[in-house]
Amino acid sequence: IGFAKNTPNKMGEFTAKLQAYLDQVKMIAPIELRTADNNGTSARNTFALSLSYSQIINQNFQVEFLADGIQQTGYLSLPFHRVYFTDNSVHQEALPDKRFKIPLGVRANYFLGDKFIVRAYYRYYTDDWGLKSNTFSLETPVKISPFVSVSPFYRYYSQTSAKYFAPYQQHTAFDDFYTSNYDLSKFDSHFYGAGIRLNPKNGLFGVNRLNMLEIRYGHYTKSIGMQSDIISLNLRFK
Repeated sequence: IGFAKNTPNKMGEFTAKLQAYLDQVKMIAPIELRTADNNGTSARNTFALSLSYSQIINQNFQVEFLADGIQQTGYLSLPFHRVYFTDNSVHQEALPDKRFKIPLGVRANYFLGDKFIVRAYYRYYTDDWGLKSNTFSLETPVKISPFVSVSPFYRYYSQTSAKYFAPYQQHTAFDDFYTSNYDLSKFDSHFYGAGIRLNPKNGLFGVNRLNMLEIRYGHYTKSIGMQSDIISLNLRFK
């Protein structure tokens, strides 16, 4: 369900959106913990309210403010995740059946003449599992010609640990909830790279309807030992 309303001078717009996801989680347990009774499904429901307000400050500057409230209920663990206790026993991940998330963000675009754009974004996130995070990204598209542009970008992310996380063989039988999923641990990450965009007016490679091609490359690093290289291709037909 969505709603949008412009300000009287058409320089601002408020939007609201309500979404519901009614999911079923397949209960695939670690193989050594499987029984005939734990191969079914369990419900996971997500309700998300998204609010935003965008404002044109002047012909060069535009900002947008974003706020979300997300309520999840049901089976929120990952059933196939193992958790090893201090006594070396293995258990299936167990997390609470409720989670409330609040992301707050601001996005700003500034046009420096006809050839240079600054796109900045910041988001603060918190939830009732004790996880807090900060995200900052910056992208600066530069128009080389009317039909070619290059877009270097950088994204920084940091988060605290959820209160139910502990590393391998750190949980005990006294813990009501437990996970060793490092996506819920404390870490920071960096993602940087560049993209090139081609949009000639007469099409690409002799195909008139193919009026845009963009290739992006990014290198991602995570402080808990992960790194990756990402290449994406975007084509537009008109």
